[in-house]
Amino acid sequence: VIYQAVDEVNELFPEDQWLEKKPDTPLYAKGRGLDSLSLVRLIIETEQKIEEEFGVQLSLASEKAFSMKNSPFASIQDFADFISMMMQEGANA
Repeated sequence: VIYQAVDEVNELFPEDQWLEKKPDTPLYAKGRGLDSLSLVRLIIETEQKIEEEFGVQLSLASEKAFSMKNSPFASIQDFADFISMMMQEGANA
C-alpha cells in the first residue's frame, strides 16, 4: 500500500528525484526525502489506499504520530511499522 502511494507521489517529480521503493528510503528526515507538502500527500494517498484495500479508516497524521520520540515518517520502514501499530490498535479497540 505504501509503495502504491509512493508511485502516486513520484509522479509529481522528475524521475531522478523519485523515492526508491525500499524499506530504508528516507521519507522526511533532516534534509532528506520529501518536503512537508509532499509528505502530506503521501500520508493522504496511503490512508486512501488502506481504506480501499482493507476497509479501514486511519488518521496517520495524528497527534500520536507527531508526539512519538522516533518519527514514524523517517523512512518507509518506520512508516510501515507505524501503520501496522495503528491497525493493531484499531483491531483491539
